[in-house]
Amino acid sequence: MGGVVLGSPVAMSSVQEQEAISRLMAFFKEWDNGNKVTRSRILRNFISFNQGKMVPELEQEFSQGGSLFLARLTTWLRLSYMLGTCLKEILQSLWIFLSASGSRYKVEFVEVGGILTLLEILGLKQINEESKMEALRILQVLARAGRKYKELICESYGVRAVAECLAKSKMEDTQEQAQMLLELLAHGNPKYHSQVYKGLIALLPCTSPKAQHLVLQTLRIVQDIVPEPHPAIVEPLLGALRSVHMEVQYEALQLIKELMKTEVRSALLQGLVMLLIPSRKYGDKAKPQILEDPAAPQMSDPLPSFIQQAACAKAIGMLARESAELCHEMIRMRVVHHLLFAMGNTDHTESQRQASLALEYFVSVSPVVEEQVRIATGEKLFQMLMENAEMLYMKLNPIQVDVLVSNQVNIPGIKEVTE
Repeated sequence: MGGVVLGSPVAMSSVQEQEAISRLMAFFKEWDNGNKVTRSRILRNFISFNQGKMVPELEQEFSQGGSLFLARLTTWLRLSYMLGTCLKEILQSLWIFLSASGSRYKVEFVEVGGILTLLEILGLKQINEESKMEALRILQVLARAGRKYKELICESYGVRAVAECLAKSKMEDTQEQAQMLLELLAHGNPKYHSQVYKGLIALLPCTSPKAQHLVLQTLRIVQDIVPEPHPAIVEPLLGALRSVHMEVQYEALQLIKELMKTEVRSALLQGLVMLLIPSRKYGDKAKPQILEDPAAPQMSDPLPSFIQQAACAKAIGMLARESAELCHEMIRMRVVHHLLFAMGNTDHTESQRQASLALEYFVSVSPVVEEQVRIATGEKLFQMLMENAEMLYMKLNPIQVDVLVSNQVNIPGIKEVTE
C-alpha cells in the first residue's frame, strides 16, 4: 500500500531527474573532451539561448549544476586568456552568469581570482579590443553589485589597469566602457574614490582626443564626490586647452568654470592669464609613457601653444561675464596687458579674435580699464576695438600690432568693477 507504484508522479519525477543528470554528465563530458572547435560551438549555443536568464533559470538549465559549468569556464579562461582562444565567447558566457541576480555566481568567480584575470586581460597587447570590452563589461557587473566588489577591484590595482586601457585603446566602444567603469568605481566607494580621481587627472595629458573627452566628462562628475580638488589638476587641465578638438576644449572649459568655486580657483585664474603670453611653463612636460599613443598625430609648437592661448582668452571672457568678482581678480592679475599681447599675435587669428572680445568686455565694465587701454593703444585703435572687436584682427597694420605686443598696461589697486 505504501509502496511507490511505477508510473506515479513521484516515480516519474525521479526518472526525469536521472535523465537530466545523465544529460548534464554527457554535456560535461563533451566539454571536457572537446577541442577548441567543439567548445566554441557549445559557448555560442549557450550565449544564444541563455541571455537575460536569472540564477534559478540557469540552475534549471544545468540541473542545479550551473556552478560546475561556471567553474569550467573560469578555469579555461585562466589557462588560455594569454592565447586569446575563444576569449570573447568565454567572457560573454561569464557575463551571462555574473549578470544574473544574486551573489552566488559572483562570489564563486571572485574567489578563484576572476577579477585579477580580467584586469590582466586589459593590459595585454595581443588581446583584441572586443575581448577587452567584454572584460570591462564583466567588471562593471561586479562594480554594480556593491561596495565590496568595487574595493576588491581597486585593491587589485584596477584603477591603473582600467585607466591604461582607456588611454591606449583604439576603439571608442572600449574607451567608453572603461570610462563607465571608472565612474562606477568612484561612486559609493569612499575608501578609493580619491584614487579614481587622481587616476583621471593622470589621464588628462593622454594623446587620444576621445579619451581626453571622456576623462574630462568623468572628472566633472567625480569632482562632486571628492572633498576638494587636488592642486595637481590645474596644469593638465590647462594643458587640455591645447587640443584642436572642440569637444575636448568644451569639456575643459566647463570643468574650469565649475572649479572656480573651489580652492584651486586662484591657480587656475593665474594660469589662464599667464598663458595669454605663450611659454613652456604649462603643458610641455614629458607625458608618462603609458599615456602616449604613437599612432596619434603629433603637433609641435607653436601651434598647440597658440590654440591654448585662444582657448584661455575665451575662458577669461566667459568667466569675466559670469562673475564681477572674477573679473576684478583677473584685472589685478594684469589680464589687460596679456590680452593686448594676444591681440597682436598675427600668427593665430583665433587668439586675436578671442582676446579682442574678452578685452572689449573688460573695457565696458571698468572705466579705469577703459582709460588705460585708450592710453596704451591710441584713440584710433581703441575706437576700432570698440566698433568691431570680433573683426579687429583683419584691420591691424604692423605699427598697431607692435603697439599691442609691446604694451606695458598695468592697473594696480582696482577697488570696484561694475557690471
